[in-house]
Amino acid sequence: RIQELQKESDEKAKALKEKYAVMAAGLGIDAEVRVEKSDSKPEHTIVDIANKEKVTCVVTGSRGMGIIRRTILGSTSDFILHHTLCPVAVVKMDE
Repeated sequence: RIQELQKESDEKAKALKEKYAVMAAGLGIDAEVRVEKSDSKPEHTIVDIANKEKVTCVVTGSRGMGIIRRTILGSTSDFILHHTLCPVAVVKMDE
């Protein structure tokens, strides 16, 4: 069952990567879309890769959690914004 779940996860990651690469290309944006597996928190992985590879810009989403939930749980986009060495664009999702 674990192998089946890993295969399903890999397929979803590949589909997302292709989707966002096509979207960027359609908008005339030269972007590298990456999907990374990591054992650490996503925000730490994103910051580590962005800083190590000296990326030009990080674009991340925002789910729009309320202030109480964000205070308790933290915010991935807030962490990225304050810990990367490059500009960060936080894009709020349409409701």
